[in-house]
Amino acid sequence: MAVEPVVYGASERPPRGDYARAGADYTCAQNYAAYTEADHDTYRRLYERQSRLLPGLASQAFIDALPSLGERDRIPRFEEVNERLYQATRWELVAVPGLIPEVPFFTLLANRKFPVTDWIRTPEEFDYIVEPDIFHDLFGHVPLLFNPVFADYVQRYGQGGLKAHGLGACEMLSRLYWYTIEFGLIRESEGLRAYGAGILSSSGELPYSVQSPEPQRLPLQLARTMRTRYKIDTFQQTYFVIDSFQQLFDMTAADFSPIYQALKGQPEFAANEREEALTA
Repeated sequence: MAVEPVVYGASERPPRGDYARAGADYTCAQNYAAYTEADHDTYRRLYERQSRLLPGLASQAFIDALPSLGERDRIPRFEEVNERLYQATRWELVAVPGLIPEVPFFTLLANRKFPVTDWIRTPEEFDYIVEPDIFHDLFGHVPLLFNPVFADYVQRYGQGGLKAHGLGACEMLSRLYWYTIEFGLIRESEGLRAYGAGILSSSGELPYSVQSPEPQRLPLQLARTMRTRYKIDTFQQTYFVIDSFQQLFDMTAADFSPIYQALKGQPEFAANEREEALTA
């Protein structure tokens, strides 16, 4: 019997997806036969739009890995992607009906299994969707799992998440996920580029995050990141920048327990709080 799913973020709506299909670990079979031609067309149009935007905005590592997804005119089959992904970095995709609770999520990542929502947005949600769907998860997240260093970082995050859950520090750690895996920027030889899935799967936020003068862009520091709140329904006002995936991996090698302890009771920063306000 499937357990009751939890709701994440600021939304009070129940999560989408058929959780009755999920097992105890929240994974399920990808119901490929359920996709309609309209679903495949939505995926094709989303892929086409986003791929055109990538040059000059997306991390070169992401651009190089994107063809490894395979199908671009139809929704890919997870087992076909897994044949290439497992060979590259020993990761594999598993289908889930939607957002899942923290411990199952961390456990999957710690075991190099990436949960991918298996339903796709409606045509009316083409430009914006609150919850992650199959396009966000596949196009945004999966290409960089072909990068060995980034793939190891995601596993390390899952392992750290299990520890954070035991310490009551998941909220602080979730901000690291948000500002790296979802909305991270990287400084490459050709300039600032995006590597976070939330940016890479958004036609509006991709150019905004890299080119707009409006948001602040800070060097990634663990304590500052873990104290910074975020919003799920607007473009980010703060981004954190890394110099390499190796830097990100090395930065998360330490035991976070002392950081969690030091940050308890300290004031948090609003999502749009400017850096100059911190030293004023």
